[in-house]
Amino acid sequence: MTSTTRLTVAQALVRFLSVQYTERDGIRHRLIDATWGIFGHGNVAGLGQALLEYADDMPYHQGRNEQSMVHAAIGYARQSNRLSTHAVTTSIGPGATNLVTGAALATINHLPVLLLPGDIFATRPADPVLQQLEVPYAGDISVNDSLRPVSRYFDRIHRPEALIPAALQAMRVLTDPVETGAVTLAMPQDVQAEAYDWPDEFFAERTWVVRRPGADPTELAEAVNAIRAARRPLVVAGGGVHHSRAEEALEEFARTTGIPVASTQAGKGSLRFDHPQDVGAVGHTGTATADELARTADLVIGVGTRYTDFTTASGTLFTGENVRFLNLNIAPYDGHKLSGLPLIADARSGLQELTQSLGMHGHRVPDGYVTEYSEDKERWEQRVDACFEADEPDVRPTQPQVIGALDAIVDESDIIINAAGSLPGDLHKLWRARSADQYHLEYGYSCMGYEIPAAIGVKLAAPDRPVWALVGDGTYLMMPTEIVTAVQEGVAIKMVLLQNHGYASIGGLSEETGAERFGTAYRFRAGDGTFSGAPLPVDLAANAASLGMRVLRAKTVADLHEALAEARAADTPTCVYVETETAYTVSGPPPAQAWWDVPVAETATRSSAVKAREEYDRHVNARRRHL
Repeated sequence: MTSTTRLTVAQALVRFLSVQYTERDGIRHRLIDATWGIFGHGNVAGLGQALLEYADDMPYHQGRNEQSMVHAAIGYARQSNRLSTHAVTTSIGPGATNLVTGAALATINHLPVLLLPGDIFATRPADPVLQQLEVPYAGDISVNDSLRPVSRYFDRIHRPEALIPAALQAMRVLTDPVETGAVTLAMPQDVQAEAYDWPDEFFAERTWVVRRPGADPTELAEAVNAIRAARRPLVVAGGGVHHSRAEEALEEFARTTGIPVASTQAGKGSLRFDHPQDVGAVGHTGTATADELARTADLVIGVGTRYTDFTTASGTLFTGENVRFLNLNIAPYDGHKLSGLPLIADARSGLQELTQSLGMHGHRVPDGYVTEYSEDKERWEQRVDACFEADEPDVRPTQPQVIGALDAIVDESDIIINAAGSLPGDLHKLWRARSADQYHLEYGYSCMGYEIPAAIGVKLAAPDRPVWALVGDGTYLMMPTEIVTAVQEGVAIKMVLLQNHGYASIGGLSEETGAERFGTAYRFRAGDGTFSGAPLPVDLAANAASLGMRVLRAKTVADLHEALAEARAADTPTCVYVETETAYTVSGPPPAQAWWDVPVAETATRSSAVKAREEYDRHVNARRRHL
């Protein structure tokens, strides 16, 4: 007879999660390392009690905002190479719907996170209950159904015994390198507290092997032939390089063949910035070197990239007359994009097989091609130096000079985190990545508010490394609350808070598209009704200090260098606050080296919009569909 243990559904789930493991390359990791939670009537007596019951087995973190708890879990998962993650539990109602943004971010970026929102009663003793969404045409819908389209797996546990197959399916998806993303198990509040006799086998340790599939021999042979026939090949390295830990395999491939490597936002750092084959960022926020190579490439070798519109410059970047694509990707969906030759395999395995096959033929690109991109790369580095340089140490720094000051003090151990605003563009073009995981940009969803909680998650995964959250004033005002969590738990993140009085990135885009920076400045209303008056008298540094963070104010370039060095040495959560100079002269960032499609009004009376539409039509006519 099968032995059983009587536990509540919530207790059984927590106990089950505590014994799940991943294994890749013979190394084992705990899959769910901790659980974040904010408790309400929908989970306090169920999962809340279970986390207390099994506190020795499942670490718990207290959050302040449900969305930011998901961001922290995602930061942990990315830093853990998707082999470990956290769970997040909430009450029903707004606590559950606050998960949606974080779930979308996880799924778009292929990062695992387990969501455990409370749900309305399965037995419906009272109808409606507090925070219940009443749907006249269906009795089985709750607000948790809003998580379905942004989850890679969703189930609602209506009965205790339904937890067993649902939990196993959840672990399968979390550990699948193709399918992974947000996984949601909606937990009705009465079912959470219901007892059941669970088979003890359910609580046995399970190890989920994260596979590294190799390439199909036919696809590999076609890929090798395509590379050997190319005169101007270019690698576009995406986030899949990092997820697979394929950086060394890419380095060997690039060094052996001489093929230059450009990187997307997610792929930056795949090669060190000073590697001879690294030509920097590609796409709308790319370097002049990489983008010119992209325009003249006859073969684009995408490795672990989704080819988003920022990478392809909305279909206008890869303009070589006979350009073809070779896509090494573990996901067939991405491997077939742009009508490319698919090479469906793990990034590391596929690169190793390509290198071995090409090495057998002694293949290497022409020396003249290497000389060309090497010289272009040197010229770009000089432009970066010019952006970082400050002639006067006693003036307010520009944003590129802030990046340059941070660049001057970090080493391979530092990790920088950013997600939204004008910083991603400047960082993609200018940052000199020194290690594979130094550059942590969330640009799949580009979610304002990600940086601070993600920094906490990253620091929990890498406690001995300096972790920097680079935050603009717009992002800060959306979600500063997890500063309290960092202070409470002694997580010594470092924050660089840049004050530029508005949405700088969208302000610039608004100006380019004829919308005249409408609604993008943080200023008082002027007499004409526009937000063009004096800057608002907000003191974000004082706000951060009020939440318990140590704050260093930097008014000048010289102050900034001192404050950053002091923050790097700090062992408590520390913020460097700096107001940036937005009136760029020679020290401004290089402009976009490629286009990005944001449709402009087709009819308008204002001259700015009319001119912007003329420029838009010029670019959109250059778009190309690769068939």
